Amino acid sequence: MVSDEQNHNVSRRQFLTYTLTGVGGFMAAGIILPMARFAIDPVLQAESEGDMKAVASVDDLTDQPQRFDFSYDQVDAWVTSEVTETAWIYQEGDEITALSPTCTHLGCTVGWEANQDHPNQFFCPCHGGRFQKDGTNIEGTPPTEPLHKYEVEVRQGTVYVGKAESQL
Repeated sequence: MVSDEQNHNVSRRQFLTYTLTGVGGFMAAGIILPMARFAIDPVLQAESEGDMKAVASVDDLTDQPQRFDFSYDQVDAWVTSEVTETAWIYQEGDEITALSPTCTHLGCTVGWEANQDHPNQFFCPCHGGRFQKDGTNIEGTPPTEPLHKYEVEVRQGTVYVGKAESQL
C-alpha cells in the first residue's frame, strides 16, 4: 500500500509554474518596493513647519513695525531649497508681535506706512487693502480677514518666529 505522501508527485509543468511565479514575484517586489518608498517617504517625514527661525535681536525692536527678512532651508520631498521670508515685527511693552506681509485679499505684499494718505497702517498697493497696526483689516477695503500672525518665541535675546497662522 502506498501512502498519500509518497503518491504526491509534482509534474514538470507545475514545478516550472511555481518556480517562475516565485522568481517573478520576488523580482517585481524588488522593483516596486523602492519606487513605493520613494513616493511615500516624504509624506511620512516629520513636519518641519513648526520649527522656529531666528529673525532679529530684541534690542533692535521698536514700537513701530519694522521689516525683517530671514532665510532657511526648506525640504520639499527630496529637494532642498533656500527660502527667504519677511516679517513685520514690533514690541509694545513685553509683547512682541510678528505679522506676515502677505495681504489676505490676493496675496500681494503689504508695507507699513506705504501710503501717505493712510499713516500708521499697513497698505497693499495692488488693490488698496489696508490693515491696522495689529494686522486687523479695515472695513470697506478688499481684505476680508486680518494679516496672519507668526508664532513668536524669545530665546536669549533673539526673536524666533514659527509658522504664520490666521488670526480668526
